[in-house]
Amino acid sequence: MVFVGDAAMAPYEITQPGGSVEHWNEEAGYVWMQRFVEKFKKVVWINPYPRQTWDYTASTHLVRDLVEDKMYPLTLQGLEDAMKYLSK
Repeated sequence: MVFVGDAAMAPYEITQPGGSVEHWNEEAGYVWMQRFVEKFKKVVWINPYPRQTWDYTASTHLVRDLVEDKMYPLTLQGLEDAMKYLSK
């Protein structure tokens, strides 16, 4: 499973039911992410923001934890590393 996104959002969008800015969801975002991680053997997150900016948002830390630190930058090397991990 490959997710692509910056992961920079309000932490409540991950941690709280109804946290989505678009619609009410009875379950928190992290519940859905846990389902993906349990369902698929390998999950990676491709982040278009430069790696050195990932520490600026709490939500990026939360997402990295949810995908078991399998977050890769959207660079040629990052894509190569992610695909290498997925193909093992």
